[in-house]
Amino acid sequence: MYADGHVDVYDLVYEGRGKDYRKEVDQVLGLVRERAGAPDSLLDVACGTGGHLRYFAEQVRLVEGLEISPSMIAAARRRLSGIQVHHGDMKGFDLGRSYSTVVCMFSSIGHLRDTGELGAALKAFARHVVPGGTVVIEPWWFPEDFIDGYIAADVVRDGDRVVSRVSHSVERNGFTFMEIHFLMAGPDTGVRHSVDRQEIRLFRRTEYEAAFAEAGLGCEFLADLPSRRGVFIGTR
Repeated sequence: MYADGHVDVYDLVYEGRGKDYRKEVDQVLGLVRERAGAPDSLLDVACGTGGHLRYFAEQVRLVEGLEISPSMIAAARRRLSGIQVHHGDMKGFDLGRSYSTVVCMFSSIGHLRDTGELGAALKAFARHVVPGGTVVIEPWWFPEDFIDGYIAADVVRDGDRVVSRVSHSVERNGFTFMEIHFLMAGPDTGVRHSVDRQEIRLFRRTEYEAAFAEAGLGCEFLADLPSRRGVFIGTR
């Protein structure tokens, strides 16, 4: 999750890097249909600015989002006219209804601090899924797959606007510590520099599976879909 000051470049950077939200939505819904039929309703937890949610809305009758960041909620609501985006914490929310499918994409689950929070989140997801419904989670890297010292670098142009993003990631005490530097340039703003720092938990596969089980959800892990980090899918 980006700091509020970087929400304005969030979509520009990831879409410029080639992230295909529509393709990921197609893949996830394909997995859901194979296991539980076509969903009639869907909740996107940690929906961010609505990158996935807008494409879920093309294929599912009722879609809603849940997000903790006020600035991301504002951006999602500007983008998603007519789609409800709730303010809430994935560890303990109550929307008073159930959905055919609950999804948590883009490794947002990794922002939880420990297995206690992971278990609380999965139980909240399960409470919001109808019997026979599905929960889909895109995890962060497993510890054995994370590359310590990883560097990522991108330059994205949007008209006269240019954003450069460089990040460095290291493992510390079971977390990915990521420092991200942005250089943003535009005709009216000149060149600006800012830094974002994130801590993302390197949960083990067995920890995810235990959280699914404790929440009363079956669980299977599929590697490489929708990203190289794979996806967990469980049925209530």
